[in-house]
Amino acid sequence: MSTAPYPAAGATPRRLFFRNAGFLWQREVREMLAAAGWPLTLGRPAPEDAVAVWGHSPHAGRGEALAARQGLPLVRIEDAFLRSVHPGRAGGGPPLGLLLDATGGAHYAGGAPSALEALIRANPLDDSHLLQRARDGIGRIRALELSKYNNSDLSLQAPPPGYVLVVDQTRGDASIRLGGASAATFREMLVAAQLDHPQARILIRAHPETRAGGRPGHYGAPDATGRIALLTDPVSPWRLLDGAIAVYTVSSQLGFEAILAGHRPQVFGLPFYAGWGLTEDRQPLPRRDRRLTRAQLFAAAMILSPLWWDPCRRRPCSFEEAVDQLEADTRAFREDGRGHVALSMRLWKRGRLAQVFGRERRLVFAGSPGSAIRKARASGRGLMVWAGKETPELTTPDLPLLRVEDGFLRSRGLGADLVPPLSLVTDPDGIYYDPTRPSRLEALIAAPPPPGGIGRAERLVAQLVRAGVTKYNLAGAAPVLPDGHRILVPGQVEDDASIRLGAGEARRNLDLLQLVRAKNPRAVIVYKPHPDVLAGLRPGAVPRETALTLADAVLEEGDPAALLGLVQEVWTMTSTLGFEALLRGVPVTCLGAPFYAGWGLTRDLGPVPDRRRAARDRARPELMQFVHAALVAYPRYFDPVSRRPCPPEVAVERLATGTVPRPGPGNRLLAKAQGLFAAQSWLWR
Repeated sequence: MSTAPYPAAGATPRRLFFRNAGFLWQREVREMLAAAGWPLTLGRPAPEDAVAVWGHSPHAGRGEALAARQGLPLVRIEDAFLRSVHPGRAGGGPPLGLLLDATGGAHYAGGAPSALEALIRANPLDDSHLLQRARDGIGRIRALELSKYNNSDLSLQAPPPGYVLVVDQTRGDASIRLGGASAATFREMLVAAQLDHPQARILIRAHPETRAGGRPGHYGAPDATGRIALLTDPVSPWRLLDGAIAVYTVSSQLGFEAILAGHRPQVFGLPFYAGWGLTEDRQPLPRRDRRLTRAQLFAAAMILSPLWWDPCRRRPCSFEEAVDQLEADTRAFREDGRGHVALSMRLWKRGRLAQVFGRERRLVFAGSPGSAIRKARASGRGLMVWAGKETPELTTPDLPLLRVEDGFLRSRGLGADLVPPLSLVTDPDGIYYDPTRPSRLEALIAAPPPPGGIGRAERLVAQLVRAGVTKYNLAGAAPVLPDGHRILVPGQVEDDASIRLGAGEARRNLDLLQLVRAKNPRAVIVYKPHPDVLAGLRPGAVPRETALTLADAVLEEGDPAALLGLVQEVWTMTSTLGFEALLRGVPVTCLGAPFYAGWGLTRDLGPVPDRRRAARDRARPELMQFVHAALVAYPRYFDPVSRRPCPPEVAVERLATGTVPRPGPGNRLLAKAQGLFAAQSWLWR
């Protein structure tokens, strides 16, 4: 049988028979294996079948006996090295990836070769594209602080640097027994760390499952004496590695991550990463006689060997796509783990807000600032307010405050029609449309993107341009326009906060048209009123007859993405359509200070804040760096199909294909009623 994680393309699927009852309720695992060509099944296997077991679990013996009795191949299945937010035993849900060993071995059982070891020995691991993917992958998981489990608390810092890190593991772990170690090995390791570093502090890091009250480890409070400390707090493993002067491990995955962080760990067992010239091995393994670089080891263990799974689109995926998903899951945990008390959220928005921000801890709603503050303090939650509804009393020294607003890839339909969003932004500093104060988006734009971030932004832009995706994705055919140098002038909602806070000389749509015509007397001006204004839901209407005295065409219908392909420029006050034009290579002139102005990407005729120009001069962000900040790092995305956090690439696919739930037929009527009775918001909030 092949050592690849799944059969070759075109091969007949090979059925996997099992005796581990756990496979019965692991629906996601069964689906992953079936999609990869390894369908799980019960019954009597045929000679061409194989037997599946979960690693070396206590119940694996049943499958092992079946395989031996019938002379069938044995396939061992394990979690991949990036699993989930929480450990599986702590409600972590299904894994994002699997390691399939069709040799019957296991990557952590160093006494015999495994499929991963065979891959390392057989594959030259010299493809330049593969190794660049590996280097980007190492940099990215370090920058995002991702590990196998990701329930660390990023508000916690590691102890002062200069310590020796000793890594504990749970008692009874198969990687200890099958890696030639025992409980005595952990005592030996702790003594060795002290002897090797007689003047240094020793920091024992407890296993995440031990911290969570699960299986016990090998060290405890009695070991924390003298210069030895026991760390049970959920500090990020990458921060611990950054502060360590040496790392000691038996067979923990943290030893692998120590290699990626630049360490040469002392290894007392026989894990998959030992023996390749990257570790100091207390148990030599002569058969591993190849010397690897960090990138080569990473490429084999993280890119080539695992079967990665996309839980939103329910299909096998690449390593990079799995990291995209884990990034979304982990961000939701890190930002929502404490929970939120939400204020000034309209009633129709609350269901989606609860889905997006209440996954880790239920989202609580409050009716007034005072009530919100009391509920937050009583429950240990933070505060969340719809951007623009903030009041001074919400700024308190003891409660974090997040401002919420729709993202830039929002929905198929208008917010004013009560269509729920697929993307939302949260900002602890300000909000993107308010140039009068800094925002988190500005900080992200000025910071370098993570490794691989530019390439990801390029692929994302290509995806959304190819699919014709915009903020609202309203249907419509491409119009026929007069010949000439065409300038698109998007109308806006005149009471919009971005106009109130960021507009310049032109603050009304009529002012905008007059100014553009005055500056461009020979151009073909194409005016597109805002759909909320056309629908009568928001102010900003310019009578068509009046608009046609200044514009050569007024387009009340039409697809904005198609329209951008027909014009040579966009002039705008603060419209998001200007950002969408930049993504498509259309030059943009800003008369106000939208979030994309002042960074050297637009011609700015409006009042751009000096701090933004200063940040531009320091960072000099190119368009794709800006895109990564605005479309990847700043928003949160929610997949309405799988009902979980998702990467922007999934949201673009949903918006392009229309696989998003539609609101009921009464929404337009309710939207208009809310507009008419804005002063009586108590009726619906």
